Amino acid sequence: MTQMPVPPKLEIIPPNAPFSEGQRLWLNGFLVGMFGLDGSTPLSPAENGAVLAPQGDGDDGEAPWHDPAMPIGDRMKLAEGRPLRRRMMAAMAQQDCGQCGYNCADYSDAIAKKSEARLNLCAPGGKDTARMLKQLYEELDKAPAAKPAEGAAASAAAPAKPEVKAELGRARENPAEAVFLSRRLLNKQGSEKETYHIEFDLSESKLDYIVGDSFGVFARNDLGLVDQIIALLGASHTTEVNGKTLRQALVEDVSLSPAPDKLFELLSFITGGAQREKARALAQGEDPDGDATTLDVMAALQKFSGCRPHPEAFVEALEPLQPRLYSISSSHNATPGKLSLTVDSVRYVIGKRKRLGVASTFLGERITEGEKLKVYVQKAHGFALPQDPKTPIIMIGPGTGVAPFRAFLLDRKATGAPGKNWLFFGHQRSDCDFFYRDELNALKTSGLLTRLSLAWSRDGEKKFYVQDRMRELGREVWTWLAEGAHLYICGDAKRMAKDVERALVDIVAQFGARSTDEAVSFVADLKKKGRFQADVY
Repeated sequence: MTQMPVPPKLEIIPPNAPFSEGQRLWLNGFLVGMFGLDGSTPLSPAENGAVLAPQGDGDDGEAPWHDPAMPIGDRMKLAEGRPLRRRMMAAMAQQDCGQCGYNCADYSDAIAKKSEARLNLCAPGGKDTARMLKQLYEELDKAPAAKPAEGAAASAAAPAKPEVKAELGRARENPAEAVFLSRRLLNKQGSEKETYHIEFDLSESKLDYIVGDSFGVFARNDLGLVDQIIALLGASHTTEVNGKTLRQALVEDVSLSPAPDKLFELLSFITGGAQREKARALAQGEDPDGDATTLDVMAALQKFSGCRPHPEAFVEALEPLQPRLYSISSSHNATPGKLSLTVDSVRYVIGKRKRLGVASTFLGERITEGEKLKVYVQKAHGFALPQDPKTPIIMIGPGTGVAPFRAFLLDRKATGAPGKNWLFFGHQRSDCDFFYRDELNALKTSGLLTRLSLAWSRDGEKKFYVQDRMRELGREVWTWLAEGAHLYICGDAKRMAKDVERALVDIVAQFGARSTDEAVSFVADLKKKGRFQADVY
């Protein structure tokens, strides 16, 4: 094996800069890679995409807050002094998941240009993002008009292009219909989880997709929860609201999850005294009783049990029910006209009340075989198989993070791609949480799956995760990278993805004979070249 050249150690961000050590190392490596200071070719503006900003507004194009594991407060601090649209970007969840119909940079640009008035589309960011965007949006009217950059006057004078409606089933604004075929429980007895393999028929809609894409599902709220809310309102489920019955509107149109600020504003108008003060405080993002994070719509009505808003005003105070995005776990090349997902049913208890994940339990128990639902395909942002089918790939996907990698493997099998494939999979217990066990073992026996490395966090006395298995096999991981392998992560953005990246940096440092800073720079360069891609949530 040819030894990779070791780049000189470059210290762009000094140790006394106002960043955490992790942020400083990330930013140092990012800048080294961006400007080609490690000997590589620097990124062009087009390659930087969301990272480089248009010129002329005082923005230097860096986005050090673009990290889904970073709390919103830290992201906003890093964005201080930046143009308004960049601070709006920092307010978002930083996952570039596409659930809002944009990536984070494009969504913030659209809001800043006032071409997008909806401030509540960032589902992963939730209420914190919506509040911050509302606060920043109020600055728009106060801000002086920006001086156009050179050449901008000509483009501003040009007639606006007519808005093109998205193709059917290719955007949340224009969903298609799919037929729900089946669900199959992937866990065995003894598991603490409830994970389903879900299948759809796309033949009527003629939708297709590429592995790496995501699938948007318009779920419906649980009817039992809806009827409890109607009872708290003291209303009839047949009351007409916006051309529908109250029950239909609550099932199909609005979110019943975290209670929005507008609901507390409404409640403050129809109550008085201490209750009014509490409602006003909650509407401003305060937490007078220490329970704000647990208040969904039903809990808010129970908290202000004397208030019974008019059904129409109540529905108008709620947020729209957002579609949910899931990584596709099938290949169109392998099974044209069919699509599958791998979905964890979300259930938890707050106080004495059971709470349900809207879409996950809709798919896991409420929708029936043969029923149609609204769906769309969300094209992936930089998450796809290598163009060269001979390129080896390393896939790290614990839990439901295995979904796109099952798709990758099925696609490579269907297309006869000769590249080597290595999957790291993990979960709690090997006996009951080994998703697609027979399928993956068959792919390994056939030779398509070159390596299958497993990690079970509850099988032993000490918890053991995929990043631990990576470190254990670090020399082989480095060998694959040296041979040009592309590396992929899918799963939890807050913990797993960061732990895996940290393990990768350690592997590069140890087996690539680099310092920590040089290893961070190497990993940043993998990202820049599209050799390190993530699908995180």
